[in-house]
Amino acid sequence: MKSQYRLKKNEDFQYVFQRGNSAANRQFVVYQLKKERQDTIRIGLSVSKKLGNAVDRNRIKRLMKEILRELTPDLLQNRDVVIIARKPAADMDYHQMKKSMYHVMKVAKLFSGPTRVKR
Repeated sequence: MKSQYRLKKNEDFQYVFQRGNSAANRQFVVYQLKKERQDTIRIGLSVSKKLGNAVDRNRIKRLMKEILRELTPDLLQNRDVVIIARKPAADMDYHQMKKSMYHVMKVAKLFSGPTRVKR
C-alpha cells in the first residue's frame, strides 16, 4: 500500500475506533468511518503481540497488505478503515486469509459494487 493510503498516527486510529462502525468475523475486525472531505480510502492494520513474535506478526501484516492491494480498487473510497487481526488469523495461509478478509469486508458493506473473490 502506498503511504498516502495508510493510517499511521495513533490519533487517527483512536478517532476511527471511537466514531466508526465495526464488523467482524472470527479472524478480523473492521472499523470504518466515512470522511466527506477525503477522496481516497486510508487503511490501518493492527496485529497484537498476542498473535506471536515479530516474525509472525510481520508475516500476517504482509499477507494482509497483499490482499488489500488487490481489494482496494473495489472498495468504497472516502473512508478510513482499521483492520484488526484476531488469533485464528495467525494460522491461516494466503487463500484462507483472502477469503476471510473478503467476507468481513462484505459484512462491513465496504464494496462499491458486486465483486467476486479472485483466485
